[in-house]
Amino acid sequence: MGRVPPSDASLPHAVNRPADSPLPAAVLWDMDGTLVDTEPAWMAAEVALVAEFGGVWTDEDSLRMIGMPLLTAAGILRAHGVDLPEDAIVERLVASVVAAVGRDLVWQPGARELLGAVRDAGIPCALVTMSYRNLAEAVVGQAPPGTFDLLVTGDEVTHGKPHPEPYLRAADLLGVDITRCVAVEDSPPGVASALASGARTLGVQHIARVEAQPGLSRAGSLAQIGLDDLRALVRGDVLDLLEDPAA
Repeated sequence: MGRVPPSDASLPHAVNRPADSPLPAAVLWDMDGTLVDTEPAWMAAEVALVAEFGGVWTDEDSLRMIGMPLLTAAGILRAHGVDLPEDAIVERLVASVVAAVGRDLVWQPGARELLGAVRDAGIPCALVTMSYRNLAEAVVGQAPPGTFDLLVTGDEVTHGKPHPEPYLRAADLLGVDITRCVAVEDSPPGVASALASGARTLGVQHIARVEAQPGLSRAGSLAQIGLDDLRALVRGDVLDLLEDPAA
């Protein structure tokens, strides 16, 4: 399952960074909604699939699906009348979104800039997504070469988000301490997964509301975040940069 752990030669910064370094040992990135604006493509695929089988799919249904493991989402679509096996539902959804990404991939504000700053600083990066590998690779293929050291995808874990396994697996493959990593998320299941793993967690609000909770930093956009903020998170600071923080 998944890739073998990278060698020391392939990830010098992950292995050799001193334990007291002010920078994260790694940055672990969610994909959909966090780095790239694929949520509208997922929502359109869900609407079309339910409509094909004569059902009705609402905006509230779409919001509920954000960040969810795909097989779990497929079960919900079946409950809304999509008369296909769950694996077939996932295949249909992923194919639709891969096609949309191929036509027009929209990066979230500040995403490419922050990715570049992180990589220039020598910090390893992993993509940790509940999307399947073929979609994740379609997105990574449009990022600058060498942006991500590895991918952890929804078809390569036993327990998807909100379980901590995806983030723990990424840290293990990188050979770093999860508590010295920063995880960047946008959905409630993703935030729960990252926090449960022990990673310093930043929730970036996009479509789903990022609610305030102990230990969670929040921002309205990646354009608000720089290397100094990542240093602060690793120190244990909790940042709240939302314009309208939750009470």
